Order: sequence, then structure tokens, then C-alpha cells
Amino acid sequence: MELRTRTRRWGNSIAIILPKVIVDEAEIKENDEVTINIDKSRPKAGEFFGRLKGKIKRSTQEIKDEMRKGWH
Repeated sequence: MELRTRTRRWGNSIAIILPKVIVDEAEIKENDEVTINIDKSRPKAGEFFGRLKGKIKRSTQEIKDEMRKGWH
């Protein structure tokens, strides 16, 4: 089972929240011992911007013009 999630600060520690769907599917209960495999991979810049392709419907100029309206 593979899960992608974000870490969050919890006091002086870093926590990982397991979504309910995963907890139910894996039948994880409070105080169960689990093993976590950490793979801290970062996408290359080209891969990151490739994810946005086709999702932004406005041109760069339209976005810039909209931002400038808030500056007046």
C-alpha cells in the first residue's frame, strides 16, 4: 500500500496523518505498531510545472492583470 501525505508540526515533532480510508483499509487501531518507509523525493522543476499543464485556463498575462487590480 502506498500513501502520499504531508508532514505537520506537532509540538517539537513532525507528524504524519493517516487518512481514515487508509486506516480502515489496513485495519489500523490505536497503539498498533506500523512500519513506514520514507522516500523523500522531490520532483524536478520540469516535472512540477508539467503537472500544471492544461489545468490553468487563463493566460499568464490575464493572471498578472488580475493581480495588478488588487494593487490599486
